[in-house]
Amino acid sequence: MGRRRAPELYRAPFPLYALQVDPSAGLLIAAGGGGAAKTGIKNGVHFLQLEQINGRLSASLLHSHDTETRATMNLALAGNILAAGQDAHCQLLRFQIHQQKSKNKAGKAGSKEQGPRQRKGAAPAEKSGAETHQEETEFSVENLQAVQTDFSTDPLQKVVCFNHDSTLLATGGTDGYVRVWKVPTLEKVLEFRAHEGEIEDLALGPDGKLVTVGWDLKASVWQKDQLVTQLHWQENGPTFSNTPYRYQACSESGTFLGLGTVTGSVAIYIAFSLQRLYYMKEAHGIVVTDVAFLPEKGRGPELLGSQETALFSVAVDSRCQLHLLPSRRSVPIWLLLLLCVGLIVVTILLLQRAFPAFL
Repeated sequence: MGRRRAPELYRAPFPLYALQVDPSAGLLIAAGGGGAAKTGIKNGVHFLQLEQINGRLSASLLHSHDTETRATMNLALAGNILAAGQDAHCQLLRFQIHQQKSKNKAGKAGSKEQGPRQRKGAAPAEKSGAETHQEETEFSVENLQAVQTDFSTDPLQKVVCFNHDSTLLATGGTDGYVRVWKVPTLEKVLEFRAHEGEIEDLALGPDGKLVTVGWDLKASVWQKDQLVTQLHWQENGPTFSNTPYRYQACSESGTFLGLGTVTGSVAIYIAFSLQRLYYMKEAHGIVVTDVAFLPEKGRGPELLGSQETALFSVAVDSRCQLHLLPSRRSVPIWLLLLLCVGLIVVTILLLQRAFPAFL
């Protein structure tokens, strides 16, 4: 019997490194590539439309954006603005979706002119001489500003994130420096050395604090460029002889925590208790490069259907896999509320009998 695998949602024509989900439009954004090497492997950002079809979550390619010789290694999303880490640079992209009604005449059916590609599932035009209206999807991607964000001898931006109101973004890379930029001008407003060696992940908090983790085994909290507190694995974490452990990256939905491993396994935990609810051993069979939850807002609940959560994972095997956690609620919420109300009423009646003078 072969190894059990998670459903394959999508397979790209290049290695995948980064994922983002736009819950308002129901988009899954996957990016990667083969880099500048002339191997014939493309570089791009793919925009996938998420849909519920016959009770199953599916994805279809809506638009492919060519990034020429630059592979996208990390992504951050703010509204319809993408910050893409490409080599030593950060490239801002703006995407837009337009739904338009086109006019077609059956008399022009033999015309060789081709309009925008009709999406699967769209209703065909009526075969008559009258004008018909058909909804078409126009998708555009625009390159905005770009800036170099890493300046080591072998420069590479490894992580990027927006702040809570999308006015700033922070970048980190192989030179150990954090740099903070205004959006969308990419004017630099802060720069400091956060780690000895590469920065693996960072996050900007709503209170202006910045959290970073690096290859120097440290996890640090900063107020601008001033260190607030710090964890060091060798001092705060468990120690294992001859085994290097570091703080790394993960994905959280507010309720759940998703993890991907270097051996290709994927897991889902309850965020506050770290109870494991889902585990797929070697789902990809090779290092998982990114994971992302379907957010619990926007079109998220509609797309989830009867599932409690959905986690997407990508790897250098070019696959995007879907990991579903079925609902754990065996009793409807309305029934639980009714039982609680009934219990309260019974308790009050019993108290009235036992202590009639006080009630």
